[in-house]
Amino acid sequence: MNRRQFVLSSAAFAASASTAFPQAAASKPAEFIASIEKVTLRRGRDGSGPTWFHPRACLVPGAGGATVFMTLQTIAGSDYFGPVHRMTSRDLGKNWTEPQPVPALGRVRQGNGPAEEGVCDVTPEWHPPTKSVLALGHNVFYSGPKFSADQPPRWPVYAVWRDGKWGPRRKLEWPDPRGAYIYSNNCGQRVVLPNGDIQMSFTFGATKGEARAVAGVICGFDGETLTVKQVGEPITNAKGRGLLEPSVTQFQGRFFLTIRAEDSRGYVCASDDGLKWTPKQPWAWDDGTPLDLSTTQQHWLTHSDALFLVYTRKDASNVNVIRWRSPLWVAQVDPRTLRLRRATERVVLPLVGDGVKDPDRVAIMGNFHTTNVSPDESWVTVGEWQPKNGIKGDLLLARIRWHRPNRLVAG
Repeated sequence: MNRRQFVLSSAAFAASASTAFPQAAASKPAEFIASIEKVTLRRGRDGSGPTWFHPRACLVPGAGGATVFMTLQTIAGSDYFGPVHRMTSRDLGKNWTEPQPVPALGRVRQGNGPAEEGVCDVTPEWHPPTKSVLALGHNVFYSGPKFSADQPPRWPVYAVWRDGKWGPRRKLEWPDPRGAYIYSNNCGQRVVLPNGDIQMSFTFGATKGEARAVAGVICGFDGETLTVKQVGEPITNAKGRGLLEPSVTQFQGRFFLTIRAEDSRGYVCASDDGLKWTPKQPWAWDDGTPLDLSTTQQHWLTHSDALFLVYTRKDASNVNVIRWRSPLWVAQVDPRTLRLRRATERVVLPLVGDGVKDPDRVAIMGNFHTTNVSPDESWVTVGEWQPKNGIKGDLLLARIRWHRPNRLVAG
């Protein structure tokens, strides 16, 4: 591990498309991360290209080496997304193909008016038993050039990529009245089980005003059709819209669930079977102090020897930034206490600008994803945007390099 704490100015961050962030010396729990490097994949801040959002990647093995498969889409306003695209890299992110539309996950006109059904929050994952990529998101409705405030019932939609071709757009059916208004795995991480089933989670609600619950879900997948097989016990929270955007990972034989909430907290649970979870507890430091998270998602970064969380939170540097959605942080999770080890916290992608005096110039980062790409390296990908500066932002990748090989990824 490097022996100095990084303190870099925002000017230095903005001046370079690829900047290395050495890590601080700390106690043994922090020795997993060797360095973090910021890379700009597509420029949008300067107006030279579109602003890309929702970048999520998975690793596709192949005889000639692995391919990184990423889905992404443009953003033109709050919750207003263009058709889903995909791009690939054959050299672990050094070079990429140009983004190409995913035919099955585009816009669909509704009737004769301006209303359209789109797809957002897509997460692609490689499914080894069927040698396919399952790209799972959910539907969203637009009225003319904006997000429709009166959304009809919504559900998960997906498309399958296999042998270089996309299958049709499909709906994940769940005819349960608890999800009559919405059920979704939006932006969620999931786990492929040894038998080929998929461990995931739903956020769901029966009516528009109802606080949503979260539950673990096991789905069957045959390479074409995704089917709900089991839904576990509900986890609830009465504040705001309830519990949202759940993500699942597996670490050393147990499942872990992180959940976005609307009460200035995020929550974590653990489970032996992915269906019955421990009581939710707010994310907190190892001394018990809770994190202030302001209705943002968190995602797992899973190493074979340690479990990490990537998140945004309130800090002295970002007190006026919308929902404190910059910078992105990472910290190691204690799997016994389900708390974050504060000594291990690092900045993954930095805040650029002044988050106190000039927050409108700060590009926010909220919808991100993590990917293990090699035994030595994992990624965090995110699309930044500036809501009050023309929705401009760059497409970013953080390369997290490990001191210890990550045995979850074959060499």
